[in-house]
Amino acid sequence: MTSFTDQAWQRTAPLRAAIDAHPFNQELAAGTLSRDRFHCYIIQDALYLYEYGRALALAGARGPDSETLKAFATAALGAVDVEFALHATYLKDFGVGPSALTPDAVSPDCLSYTSYLMATAYHEPFEVLLAALLPCFWLYWDVGNTIARKAVPANPYQAWIDTYSAEGFGDVVKSVIAATDRAAEGTTAAVRDRMMTAFIRCSQYEWLFWDGAYQRRGWPVPV
Repeated sequence: MTSFTDQAWQRTAPLRAAIDAHPFNQELAAGTLSRDRFHCYIIQDALYLYEYGRALALAGARGPDSETLKAFATAALGAVDVEFALHATYLKDFGVGPSALTPDAVSPDCLSYTSYLMATAYHEPFEVLLAALLPCFWLYWDVGNTIARKAVPANPYQAWIDTYSAEGFGDVVKSVIAATDRAAEGTTAAVRDRMMTAFIRCSQYEWLFWDGAYQRRGWPVPV
């Protein structure tokens, strides 16, 4: 029987192809992505990660037993620590301090994505929350490895590439995939359908996040 995550991966194949082909990721691999676009991206990614970390913590707390809590929270939040360190390096390079990472700096795409995650964390079953959290891990690992295979030497974004193609990050992704499949196996068909919707929706948000950074998309009317 095909696992839930295998089915979800197959369902989102066209979307992954669009993510790989997006100018943001193509130019990042070539080392030609403008600093302005990457600057926009890294600020929004740091803001996103604060909320994503909260959703991860809620997932750990809502797990069905103490082992799930320990395994999921330790592995998932460990990966977030790595991402925080990456952000700190790039934010320092751009001269961006913590005082700039305020709620009014959040872009429309970032706010929509994190609001969806938090709504899922508070209002959906635990299994649906896992499915919503998985794309951020899995797609970044997939994109990181795809870019690593073709990145130019002395790429200015090598630290980003190394973070998301690292074996340790991959181990975390595999653990979250396994946890999601265990959750799917133990629930109903109706909840699995909601899991699939959440996985697809968050995969779509990942595309929007990269596109928003590339377009430097902000709010329509500054106030």
